[in-house]
Amino acid sequence: MANLHELTDYLDRELKLAEVPDYPGAMNGLQIENNGEVRKVVAAVDASLPVFEKAVAAGADLLLVHHGMFWQGTQRMTGPVYKKIKVALDAGMALYSAHIPLDIHAEWGNNAQLAARIGMHDTETFFDWKGIDLGVCQEMDLSLAGLTSAVENAVHGPVHLCAAGGDDVGRVGIITGGAGSEVAAVANCGIRTFITGEGPHWSYSLAEELGINVIYAGHYATETFGVRALARHLQQRFDINDAYIEHPTGL
Repeated sequence: MANLHELTDYLDRELKLAEVPDYPGAMNGLQIENNGEVRKVVAAVDASLPVFEKAVAAGADLLLVHHGMFWQGTQRMTGPVYKKIKVALDAGMALYSAHIPLDIHAEWGNNAQLAARIGMHDTETFFDWKGIDLGVCQEMDLSLAGLTSAVENAVHGPVHLCAAGGDDVGRVGIITGGAGSEVAAVANCGIRTFITGEGPHWSYSLAEELGINVIYAGHYATETFGVRALARHLQQRFDINDAYIEHPTGL
């Protein structure tokens, strides 16, 4: 058994929550308390009501997510918001969320974990945002077909491809999640093949005009890696049980 606040203080430090900027709705860190005891941590991508219910059924004392409860800003505690809080409190389940701090973490991060799975083992960071680098990149000697296959294997499903940069993937950049709207800025960083989760409709046409490859591998699918890796780490460090809740959005 672990102490909740010892565990979350450790996460706050290791993920550098006080130093890494994020969107206001992220509210990184402990979002719901419990009685202070953690025997099992359950990881998931989204703090949705179905995920709460699945986590409680799995025996979670702590639910660890990438997208927390407060993306919509201040909300009334009615409807689904009330139900989520009641489900958690009735079960004694705490909630901890880490968004961009987990995306960019050098070991547990979504970027680093996906990069390792597709053969990128000598990456550097790129794409400055509010004083931090949001992505990782590396020159790769690989065909576009080969890289696309590697990404599909990593995310366990098909991807959507804009093949406008040629068959030689060149400098490959990764920013997981919804970074497709940054295709022009990514191209300006010297990236020939960009791997992200999703993007707006116009990002595909712009990528064609700019002459770069974009692999849209799914917002959800590219952001399962971080919470899984972090839950495994907590299991080992604090000698607690861990599990993962699969609840894909298909986006």
